[in-house]
Amino acid sequence: MRKAEIHMECRLAGILEEQDRRYVFTYDPAYLADKQAHAISLSLPLQAEPYEDKRLFPFFDGLIPEGWLLDIAEQTWKLDSRDRMGLLLACCRDCIGAVSVLPVEETDE
Repeated sequence: MRKAEIHMECRLAGILEEQDRRYVFTYDPAYLADKQAHAISLSLPLQAEPYEDKRLFPFFDGLIPEGWLLDIAEQTWKLDSRDRMGLLLACCRDCIGAVSVLPVEETDE
């Protein structure tokens, strides 16, 4: 399972997880409690319940580079263009705009 912290304007907004053949995005409760919190996307309005889908949510997929920049990312990190979560984790730490994606290192528990 791969996981990422989703930050909005340098604040933790939620967690995106790649689980068994599905993706789950959950807003952080502290972020939801903030009266000035904004949804990270119109397609992912603020709510306490997790969002689930079999494909990477279009908003996150749209953060992944395209064209020649995608080619460079694939070659540099040896990633498959179909590995959308891998590309998101590798390329979207410092996106243009208010949202950033920070990989969460897996720990042995």
